[in-house]
Amino acid sequence: MSTDFQPKSDFLAVLKERGYIHQCSDFAGVDDKAKSGDLIAYIGFDATASSLHIGSLLQIMMLRWLQKTGGKPIPLMGGGTTQVGDPSGRDESRKLLTLDQIDANKNGIRQVFTKFLTFGDGKTDAVMTDNAEWLTALNYIHFLRDVGRHFSVNRMLSMDSVKMRLDREQELSFIEFNYMCLQSYDFVELNKRYGITLQMGGSDQWGNIVMGIDLGRRMGTGQLYGLTSPLLTTASGAKMGKTASGAVWLNPDMLPVYDYWQYWRNTEDADVGRFLRLFTELPMDEIRRLENLGGAEINEAKKILANEATAMLHGRASADEAAETARKTFEEGVLSTALPTIEVTRSEFDAGIGVLTAFVKAGLVASTGEARRQIKGGGLRMNDAAVSDERATLSAADLTGEGVVKLSMGKKKHVLLKPV
Repeated sequence: MSTDFQPKSDFLAVLKERGYIHQCSDFAGVDDKAKSGDLIAYIGFDATASSLHIGSLLQIMMLRWLQKTGGKPIPLMGGGTTQVGDPSGRDESRKLLTLDQIDANKNGIRQVFTKFLTFGDGKTDAVMTDNAEWLTALNYIHFLRDVGRHFSVNRMLSMDSVKMRLDREQELSFIEFNYMCLQSYDFVELNKRYGITLQMGGSDQWGNIVMGIDLGRRMGTGQLYGLTSPLLTTASGAKMGKTASGAVWLNPDMLPVYDYWQYWRNTEDADVGRFLRLFTELPMDEIRRLENLGGAEINEAKKILANEATAMLHGRASADEAAETARKTFEEGVLSTALPTIEVTRSEFDAGIGVLTAFVKAGLVASTGEARRQIKGGGLRMNDAAVSDERATLSAADLTGEGVVKLSMGKKKHVLLKPV
């Protein structure tokens, strides 16, 4: 983003200071709209899974800051666009989901927004929308005539989401090619229904957002704007929200609260300040103090990051419980039953679960092959004792007094296996 622009609105001032902005179609236009108190903005979320993951958290925080600074946030469920599949940033087509799967996913995703936004009928209250309301009712011929005529195929072919597939000679289906038309139409329809003038999203959505602005101009809306956030990677270059065991989900039924807390606690030293800015609401003076801590003291900043990020999503009590579980586990060596727990049937356990299978079930390794490699490197432990025999099986003798087996990978990842 331009470092020369000095926002007058609280909204853009916060976003600029904390590092949320990558591109904006018109800084002055968005700033004036925000300063007037009339800024209504949306971000779309396709229902491709039953939970969003940390990769979507940056956009959710942008909606939260919009509301906190006097604007109106509109999260948009992609009940219609999910049926098509967004090709942005993908090397291959998304698997098409059934309508029942999409509905189930939407129900799971909606839970997250109530933690970050206030919904209601007030001027700044959030409204949850779903583009299935208008996209599934479209008449194809009418859409082609009234909307499709405004799109240039030449320009569509130049968009990164399309160009990447074509340059790599990978198939791009006709249904995916239509995605940017539908997303652009969403912007026009939302402007008509709610007075939305700003679409926000990740940097990979810039082309689609610009197409929506252009479609609005051609179809007679007022001035529309676009604003994107940067693509987040860790200091080591890893994609934000991805771990060896999978995505960092936001719903507790997809990822235990303790694991969520641990994800933030394990932040690389170089990322602490940036993540405190983006994923907490701590004052900037406090963030600057924390990111300047050196040596072992940086671990205290990581704990604060973990506590604040977890409290925002799961509540303060759950964050405190996760922090206490970590303290007991790492500082006192105490077995805490608040650690993530995986249940297996008593009959399966009594039949003898192989140690390799147990670690796969616990989600600590992705495969038995990886478990073997970890054992050879001394990386796996059972009840705090190193696992040395890859052919070993679990038995009743391995159960602790709490009726569980503690499985660990490295020093920071622990799961309890519990026969029920």
